[in-house]
Amino acid sequence: MKVSQLTVDPFTNMPILILKDETGAETLPIWIGLIEAGAIASELEQIALDRPMTHDLMKNLVGHCGMKVERIEITDVRESTFYATIHLCSRHKSKAKKPGPKKTVAVDSRPSDAIALAMRTRARICVARKVIDRTRHIDLAARESAARPHHDGDEPEVLGDGAHLQDLLETLTDDEFGKWKM
Repeated sequence: MKVSQLTVDPFTNMPILILKDETGAETLPIWIGLIEAGAIASELEQIALDRPMTHDLMKNLVGHCGMKVERIEITDVRESTFYATIHLCSRHKSKAKKPGPKKTVAVDSRPSDAIALAMRTRARICVARKVIDRTRHIDLAARESAARPHHDGDEPEVLGDGAHLQDLLETLTDDEFGKWKM
């Protein structure tokens, strides 16, 4: 999937990150925190900062440790919380400077942090089918009536038939949806 949009939930004023597959047939909205939205927005807008921010630091650390971000995966959504994993890989060189066996590491992460890192490293963003299936019926109005603060990892309420929202998210263009502005 790719980051399609970064916008603001009109009911909660929290940033929403919209992922879409290459065909535009599958859409996944993820409510994220303001700081993470800023990190993603700066990468979307290709804003060069004087000093490395947290996700730039993560990218630098991974690279200096001889690893690369192979992909990130949004693996699950349970009890209103999204889960993600960052998949790192490395090839250790032998004394003869030949590539050694590939070493892989999976690191637990919040989806917004994983996505911000994936964007900086040009890594693939994958989403488990069960996550897409569980978030098909999102009702934005239910979020407003819940009137509770939402933090990174919070999933919108999954209630009834939210097919109207899914249809709306899948058909909006960039101009119609708007962009997150810093």
